[in-house]
Amino acid sequence: MASNTSHDGTGPRNEQMIANMYGALRSEMNQLYSKITELEMEVSEHSLVMGAIQPLDPSRRCYRMIGGVLVERTIREVLPAVQRNKEGLEEVVARLNEALEKKKMEIADFELKHKIKIRKSDGDTNKAESNLKEGSAQGVLVAASD
Repeated sequence: MASNTSHDGTGPRNEQMIANMYGALRSEMNQLYSKITELEMEVSEHSLVMGAIQPLDPSRRCYRMIGGVLVERTIREVLPAVQRNKEGLEEVVARLNEALEKKKMEIADFELKHKIKIRKSDGDTNKAESNLKEGSAQGVLVAASD
């Protein structure tokens, strides 16, 4: 009876509950990261579309997908709508970034409260450093014209 957790089982069960809660917090943070990335890609696509159609004649017809239906409009009608959508997406991304920061703080507080420390093996650290060094030497190869 040297261990107070051997008979009542509260120690390991409590540790498992803490580990599950920590995993859930990390999962929520990863979901926020992925949603932010997805929406930032949409913002980028909106910017590309705006850049492509802005120099064109405003009376020129274009097509826009609205709720799965392809609709014919003019650039004059479409450009403001694309701009509004882009601004709305940027606001959502900003709110998600705030939520992500709160989640990071919540995880940090949880780690401090429950004395959770993430251990990384030395092999993984060396591998990450070598990948970083290799990545910094990469570039774009452009063929010279004769």
